[in-house]
Amino acid sequence: MGFRWYGEGNDTVTLDHVRQIPGVETIVWSLHHKQAGEVWEQAEIDAEIAKITGMSDEARAKGVTKTFDAEVVESVNVHESIKLGRTVLGLSRDEAIENYITTIRRLGQSGVKVVCYNFMPVFDWLRTDLWHPLPDGSTALFYEKAVVDKMSPESLIADMEANTHGLTLPGWEPERLASFHELNAAYEGVTHDDMYANYKYFLDAVIPTCEEVDVKLGVHPDDPPFDVFGWPRVVSTKEGIARVLELNPSPYNGLTLCLGSFSANPEQDPVDAVRTFMDRIHFSHVRNIKHFAGGDFTEVAHRACEGSVDTTGIMKAYAEADYQGYIRPDHGRHLWDENTTNKPRPGYGLYDRALGIQYLLGAWDAYRYQG
Repeated sequence: MGFRWYGEGNDTVTLDHVRQIPGVETIVWSLHHKQAGEVWEQAEIDAEIAKITGMSDEARAKGVTKTFDAEVVESVNVHESIKLGRTVLGLSRDEAIENYITTIRRLGQSGVKVVCYNFMPVFDWLRTDLWHPLPDGSTALFYEKAVVDKMSPESLIADMEANTHGLTLPGWEPERLASFHELNAAYEGVTHDDMYANYKYFLDAVIPTCEEVDVKLGVHPDDPPFDVFGWPRVVSTKEGIARVLELNPSPYNGLTLCLGSFSANPEQDPVDAVRTFMDRIHFSHVRNIKHFAGGDFTEVAHRACEGSVDTTGIMKAYAEADYQGYIRPDHGRHLWDENTTNKPRPGYGLYDRALGIQYLLGAWDAYRYQG
């Protein structure tokens, strides 16, 4: 069980907070100041891992002994030149791939086992309200299709920047958004088949190093799982995922199966996806969403009956397969005035993710040890 942490000084949740959540063994981390295409320096990697696997003097003085591993990185972002198959933003595809390979090699040498990434063009995940009120008084991330249909990408960027409590969001970094117009123009006429061809080029170049240093790649499904603003997304459906896995048959080409993202299309079956792709799922995000008419959805508590995703069925599938990969709760609600007091990064407060972990582990224990 893992917990995503954004780093010292960049997260309202501390490692000492996470240490008190029963069952958490892995801190899911990244070097969030690094831009897509940049090489991660060995000293930076080692310093961050030391923070995660170490312990504060204050905690040690209190007799605390629980420690974490740092075996999962989310994410090493893929430069747009790789997705487009040509030079963009001043970097060629082959230069960006070589930098990616160097970073993977260094992470492997430092003990990292899984790297999560995505292959979404221009934008990463997308929501229209970061603090949507729920009937219980909490708030959560919300997607309203009619708003996206009427919204320009520029207005969406402005809205996201204004509602993040001053914390950067993965996939919405200011440096990336500053290049929006160049990227938007670069994707003009790019097809899904173009994206798959460029994806294969990337995998064929990177996977040999992954095999050499024992670092598994796990692609995150598109969030939401359909094209937005006319840009081609290629990891949106069960068929799309299967095609990506077929691009390079190595088991090191695998999934970060985010069941909330995958399930944002109500026609998709998350339990079936878990069972189908089990041997290629290196990392999984388990969360719940609730669907509404017209393509809208909101994120809700992890308990299955709170929404439209069978989270207990998902955990049963993992338990019955004796799943050996990594898992974490995903976006949580903002509870107990958290969004006005601690002001966490949207979706990444402490309390609901801690509750979600207990629910997921409870289901795991029930199915894993039954009989």
